[in-house]
Amino acid sequence: MSGSADDSRAAFCRRGMIMKTEIKEIIRALKAGEMSEEEALLALKTEPFKDFGFAKVDLHRKIRQGVPEVIYGAGKTPEQIADILHAMRENGQENVLITRLSAEAAEMISADFEISYHPEARIAIAGKVPEANGIGRIVVATGGTSDIPVAEEAALTAECFGNEVVRLYDVGVAGLHRLLSHLDEIMSASVIIAIAGMEGALASVIGGLSDCPVIAVPTSVGYGSSFEGLSALLSMMNSCASGVSVVNIDNGFGAGYLASMINHMEVKK
Repeated sequence: MSGSADDSRAAFCRRGMIMKTEIKEIIRALKAGEMSEEEALLALKTEPFKDFGFAKVDLHRKIRQGVPEVIYGAGKTPEQIADILHAMRENGQENVLITRLSAEAAEMISADFEISYHPEARIAIAGKVPEANGIGRIVVATGGTSDIPVAEEAALTAECFGNEVVRLYDVGVAGLHRLLSHLDEIMSASVIIAIAGMEGALASVIGGLSDCPVIAVPTSVGYGSSFEGLSALLSMMNSCASGVSVVNIDNGFGAGYLASMINHMEVKK
């Protein structure tokens, strides 16, 4: 890394110490009865972000949302990703998910960090994948083999956030018997991610078979009249099956993230 990068890291370490001091002060005030539990939680949730100049790293997103910030790799240089990753790890984030990361950038980052890179999904994970602690299992199903890159982005995202994932690939409606041979997995799932291009009919079929939320992901797989996924998107949004929600075209990450949130829901009193 360059000298400027080292300077940035040193600055981040100093700011990290300030952040820890602020948290200790909040804990002290809570113990002393000077602050209520609600006030302490609010103070922790509203801790300032860390300004990198080119990025403002949100180190307290896990406190607010239950899931830490994810690095979107597309459009960032390997040096920028490395600096952000270092800051997140220095501030206690045990595993970091990097999406839409090119193989070339992953190779450069791996010189400084231990990462596992999944080229099909264009995802890198720094740190160990946690043990599954959701309320059930997430099923990821695809219409065809060509949808697997998006499906792997969804599945790896869900696993990185502590979910057990079952993969059902190439079970599209062109051969419905393939899907029906997995009724046990479908009917026992807590959440199902249905990924398909072409006409996107898979989500409606699964929605009619299951008793859990179904997250539909249209993909850009298909011939010209599929309009790079627009046809599947509109079909899924007009699904006649209740309980089907839709994310954007090829947005496997968004589906995996939402599925994880559903699979970790708890009663709020």
